[in-house]
Amino acid sequence: MSLYQRACRVIPGGVDSPVRAFGSVGGDPVFIARASGPYLYDTDGREYVDAVGSWGPALLGHAHPEVVRAVQEAAARGLSFGAPTEAEVELAEAVRARVPEAAKVRFVSTGTEACMTAIRLARGATGRDLIVKFAGCYHGHSDGLLAAAGSGVATQGLPGSAGVTAATAGQTIVVPYNDEAALEAVFDAYPDQIAAVITEPAPANMGVVPPAVGFNAFLRAITARHGALLIFDEVLTGFRVHRSGWWGLERSAVETPPLVETPPLVELVETTAPAPKASTGSPNAAPDLFTFGKVVGGGMPLAAIGGRADVMDLLAPLGPVYQAGTLSGNPLATAAGIATLRLADINVYAAVDAVSSDLQAAVNEALFEVGVPHLVQSAGSLFTVFFGDFDRPITDYAAAQRQDSAAFARFFHAMLDAGVALPPSGYEAWFLSAAHDDAALNRIVEALPGAARAALGAA
Repeated sequence: MSLYQRACRVIPGGVDSPVRAFGSVGGDPVFIARASGPYLYDTDGREYVDAVGSWGPALLGHAHPEVVRAVQEAAARGLSFGAPTEAEVELAEAVRARVPEAAKVRFVSTGTEACMTAIRLARGATGRDLIVKFAGCYHGHSDGLLAAAGSGVATQGLPGSAGVTAATAGQTIVVPYNDEAALEAVFDAYPDQIAAVITEPAPANMGVVPPAVGFNAFLRAITARHGALLIFDEVLTGFRVHRSGWWGLERSAVETPPLVETPPLVELVETTAPAPKASTGSPNAAPDLFTFGKVVGGGMPLAAIGGRADVMDLLAPLGPVYQAGTLSGNPLATAAGIATLRLADINVYAAVDAVSSDLQAAVNEALFEVGVPHLVQSAGSLFTVFFGDFDRPITDYAAAQRQDSAAFARFFHAMLDAGVALPPSGYEAWFLSAAHDDAALNRIVEALPGAARAALGAA
């Protein structure tokens, strides 16, 4: 009996997260035994060059000695206390040093928890019920955010999820990404009812679909104008595409003007925390809230919500918005996060950017060489190869869904057979690391011509 067959007997679908099941590419999933640097090793002992990176957190490469040492030392002191630790404070300070706009930070265990809490905060701050999200953006699997969610949901061809009530789904409005007019129409249709707009500031869950120039600035302006909060979900991009995430990339282009406060959004009762004030509508102003995950925990289960102090202080125990978690900010995860952020210096980001750029060029060349229709799109070091005839950049989920999934599946399996592990879905980003040296890159490049022919359907 194979390990996958054993898993299917005791785990639904044989996996603990759907995209791992190879549903969109076919075949049985590969079970990993260990990883080191840019390499994975399966339970049969086979080595792969990894372009998944645990879906993002392996910025430094797998099992970086200093990160592992930090976790081991933390584990020796105790796995969990259910009490505050100095490491939580140190990691929160490290996050704020990189993203000063995250004036206060609350740690949780998953990106889903972070986004769920950010939504609850927005509703508590504004006294409003409705949330706006964009089709193809994924913000975790909480009930209200699964509509047109991209990522694993897109991979399985599902519009949402069974078990989500109509009432819950009805409080989420889904708008096409990069469509300013559609969002204007939503705010006009629901005046004074929208609590927040949540977005991936550079989406990577419908494949990588960068924001149009000025789109994030438009989101800041329209939410401020209507008294709604703006949430940047940087679970994927945070501390990966830049030391300060996608917000840092955008901010570095233009100096951010000071924030201007306006009258309170809503008068809160039965709380010692003051009602928050809306942020400026200035084109380069920060969002009200961020969510972080992946890199911030160094590969351990850890995520965070950060943002304006007046909004964050609405969280219990200061305010009326409740959130709790026994393992939130646990000592092993915070140790991994501190070590990872300390090591992720300018040289790390330069190395990841360089290897990503080189690989994108190599993929383009290999596919063009044999005439495979495709489009490579990137956001920082993240990129996706969309297979199919595209006469213009992909700007939204509807366009991303026109990709040739069969061609991707053939390409994926050819690369896997050649010892290269890619994300098993055309709706995902490729994640590289500072550990991807010339030897690792060359192995990927050498596998590309055969995979390109496979994608074309040629022998």
